[in-house]
Amino acid sequence: MTVWSNLRLVLVIPLLLWSLLAVLQAPHGVLWKPAVVATEAGHVLAVLCALLLLGGWGSRRAAVAFGCAAVATVLFASPAVRGAAYARSAGPTLEAFGPRPAPGPEQSAEFVVASYVGAAGQEQPLRLYGARPRDVPAPLVVVVHGGSWKSGDESQLPGINERLAAQGYVVAAISYRLAPAHRFPSPVDDIPAAVADLRSRATEYGIDPERVVLLGRSAGGQIALAAGYRGADPGIVGVVSLYAPTDLVWSWAHPANPWILDTFGSLTGYLGGGPDDHPAAYAAASPLGHVGPQTPPTLLLHGQRDELVSHQHAVRLAGALSDAGVPHIFLSLPWATHGCDASLGGPAGRLYVDALDRFLHRVAGPGATAR
Repeated sequence: MTVWSNLRLVLVIPLLLWSLLAVLQAPHGVLWKPAVVATEAGHVLAVLCALLLLGGWGSRRAAVAFGCAAVATVLFASPAVRGAAYARSAGPTLEAFGPRPAPGPEQSAEFVVASYVGAAGQEQPLRLYGARPRDVPAPLVVVVHGGSWKSGDESQLPGINERLAAQGYVVAAISYRLAPAHRFPSPVDDIPAAVADLRSRATEYGIDPERVVLLGRSAGGQIALAAGYRGADPGIVGVVSLYAPTDLVWSWAHPANPWILDTFGSLTGYLGGGPDDHPAAYAAASPLGHVGPQTPPTLLLHGQRDELVSHQHAVRLAGALSDAGVPHIFLSLPWATHGCDASLGGPAGRLYVDALDRFLHRVAGPGATAR
């Protein structure tokens, strides 16, 4: 029993420290991904901690282990509890935006490696999910990866791509030119180039060229918003932005914890310097300043405890969309951090899937018309 008590204490103390990330912001970049796991898979870790409650508790050391395990269990479980409460409160808003579509027959979610011709004339890689000739063309979802504008590629977080393809959408997960070698507007310019290239092969891929939705994460969300809000393409019927910066001047004035993210370095690499030296680029790259009556419907998701990109970016953009009368959904998740969609089975992931299903059905589903 003494051996088990000692082992249990050795196991439970790291779990207790990890569980703190379920409720507190990560203080350093190395703890950001463990924080994502704690918030989005904490319910699984809570079960592990609960198992450590089993056994004898006769000694003082065992009692300490019991207390640590009990606290860790509660903390790890808290995001799931908060997520369930948020889902109940957000239900009427989601229902008002539109019904969740009934599931149809599951389709192939396999992808093929392809490419598109970017704005500078060079080929960029992409992954195509669900592309095939079909009698009734399907909406196209273009997925733009994150990575502080300087890293990442089309292979990022493929789960949602596979899920959408299984529902009958064509999904193009694309790469784009990266900073600092290619500064703004190069990455944004690659988006309409990708859309145009995919449209040129609409029959081959089974795409409806007038039902295109842009979906981006983090820096990719800024790129998707900037491309979608230009207003020049009526076939872009919606934009989905996950934890994206939307006002880059505000980002410069309100940087992230430097132990988490070098905000100044990221913005300088993307835009060439600060807003005082490059005001036109900052204005052009900030989707918040381009909201108007013709802005496409938008789905926003952002965690309130995001350590990398302030939640205020989504709050302020949602306010501008409301003022302009643009249909939108804003999921403002109290427990969630940056990258909270990494697990579609987590509390944020389940809400995201529900909202995305409704959003896509409304803006690009059967009977939807281009804006």
